[in-house]
Amino acid sequence: ELQPGELVSLIGPSGCGKTTLVNLVAGLDAPDAGRIEIEDAVLADTARGIAVPAERRRIGYVFQDARLFPHLTVRGNLDFGLRRVPPNERRIALDQAVELLGIGGLMERLPAQLSGGERQRVAIARALVTQPACVLADEPTGNLDRENSEAVFQLLLDLNRDLRTSFVLVTHDLVLAARAHRALELVDGVLRPARLPGASGRPASP
Repeated sequence: ELQPGELVSLIGPSGCGKTTLVNLVAGLDAPDAGRIEIEDAVLADTARGIAVPAERRRIGYVFQDARLFPHLTVRGNLDFGLRRVPPNERRIALDQAVELLGIGGLMERLPAQLSGGERQRVAIARALVTQPACVLADEPTGNLDRENSEAVFQLLLDLNRDLRTSFVLVTHDLVLAARAHRALELVDGVLRPARLPGASGRPASP
C-alpha cells in the first residue's frame, strides 16, 4: 500500500523482482494472480478478469535509460505524453512541467543531443504531463554519475513535495533510498520494511 503523496524507495538484490513489481503496477506485465488498485479504481483483478491496459492507467513511468523517442524533439516527446490526457483532466500543464524540470532551453533538441541527466529530466517531465496518480521510477539514476544522481533524486523529492504526487523509486543506491519517506525491501518475493542507516523516517503527506 502506498499513501497519497508518499515517496517510497524499493531495494533488493538484482533479479529479486523489483522491476517486475513496478511493471505489474504499470500494466507492462500481467499478474498470475492478485489485485491492483489505485484511488479506488481496480487496474487488475485476476479473479474477476479485469486487466486495464497500460495506456489507460494513471501511472507515470520513468525508465533507467529514459527511453525517449529518438526521432522526436524534447517538445515532441512531451507532447506525446500530453496527448494521452483529455484537456479537462490535465492537472499539470506542459509549461509547468517544463519550468519545474528546468528544461526550457532543451525543447528543440533531439535526445541524442542531451546529456544523461538532461534525458532523465525530460523523461520525468513526460511522465508528469500524463497527470499520473503515481510515478514509478525504475533505477532512474542507475546510468548517471554521483553528481547527476544526486541532482535527479533531489528533483524527485522536490516534485513529490510540490506536486504531492506519489512516487515509487527502484534503486540500488542505499544512500538515496534512505532519503525516501519509507524504504521497502523485496526479499524472496516478499516486501518488508528496509532498515537503512540514515533513513529519513519522514511521515507521508496526508
